[in-house]
Amino acid sequence: MAQYETDEEKVEAIKQWWKENGLAVVGGVVLGLAAVFGWRAWQGYQDTQAQQASATFEQLLALSGSGDADAAEKVTDRLQADFAGTAYDALASLVTARVALGDDDVDRAKQALETAIDEAPDPALATIATLRLARLLVAEQDFTGASERIQGLDANGAFAGEIAALRGDIAAAKGDQEQARTAYREAIAAGASQARLIEIKLANLPNDG
Repeated sequence: MAQYETDEEKVEAIKQWWKENGLAVVGGVVLGLAAVFGWRAWQGYQDTQAQQASATFEQLLALSGSGDADAAEKVTDRLQADFAGTAYDALASLVTARVALGDDDVDRAKQALETAIDEAPDPALATIATLRLARLLVAEQDFTGASERIQGLDANGAFAGEIAALRGDIAAAKGDQEQARTAYREAIAAGASQARLIEIKLANLPNDG
């Protein structure tokens, strides 16, 4: 993950499938038809909600890029109120964190990332928010806090490379060159994004002794 960049993850609508279970002949026909039409209505409602959430989030992205923090905050509040518990809720918090950093409001950024972690319905979004929060803590030289944040993440999952790269950054900042070297190599081997940058960091580590 590039530091402080916006991740434009697209959220797929969750669809539930109705299964009929041997309904009685007459009553079953009625109930079956009701189920079909009821499911279609629910499906239509879900699709409409997803479209509204997507449109609101696109508006938030545009406002966050325009520098209008107040307007962006209002849209964020509306998005989180209308679509609480969805991926858009967590994504709005990620955008809020980016806007806050642009205003040099680190405390607000950290609070927004905490919210994203708590509200994310998907582990991937929670991991993204956790990595960003950990990087903020590294920038504040809170290496212990950053290490504790990433400790509970899945070091063998899809974000293995990013986690290893961050461990390398923490070790390098603490002056532990050997640990940083090991972590950077693990990050490259795991296919971390910005592998070229990690290679440069690795090459620039001073030799022990």
